[in-house]
Amino acid sequence: MHHNAQLIMKFLPLLIILSTLLLVSCENTSEDNVSNQDVKTTSSLFGSKKTVFTSLSENAKMYMMQWGAFEDFEKEAKNLNGSTIESLKEKSERLVLQVDSLSKRIPDTLKTEAITSRVMVVKTRASILKQELFMGQVDSARLQTQIAEMNTATNNLIIQINEKFQKDNIDFQRKDDEKKELEKQKQFLDSVYQSELKDNLSN
Repeated sequence: MHHNAQLIMKFLPLLIILSTLLLVSCENTSEDNVSNQDVKTTSSLFGSKKTVFTSLSENAKMYMMQWGAFEDFEKEAKNLNGSTIESLKEKSERLVLQVDSLSKRIPDTLKTEAITSRVMVVKTRASILKQELFMGQVDSARLQTQIAEMNTATNNLIIQINEKFQKDNIDFQRKDDEKKELEKQKQFLDSVYQSELKDNLSN
């Protein structure tokens, strides 16, 4: 028994050293894994450059010069896709400013309930995206979702603007057709009147 105790005492320092080395090695491996994950997340690109947005119709483009803030917003919103987290932080700050300007400068010709509500959705989405990026540890999956939601909000606004001008164009066409019809009726009545006048004069 005394002999075993001597052996244990003899090898105890070696066991302590080996245990310490093993613990340090495990900690380093764990730190390396976290570090590698951080590097991967930092260098990852979020949002897809292949995202397709609806184009403004030709009718809409003619009138959008009244809403200069829209072009800046559209460019910034589309430019979110294919960015790193650090780049997204800068872009999200600019986007929030652009959307704020956008919401305050809606021209009277575009200030419909449908377009205003779409602008409000865009404003909310931009704020949520910015919060996601500045909340500390960024959740990659959640960030991808927020960018996708921002893309959808932007696209829905463009669609709503196109629909507004499509409706305006239909209304204009209908009014133009009605005006032409009234002119035809007036010409017909004028010709009838002239004919009757001639008959009366000849009699």
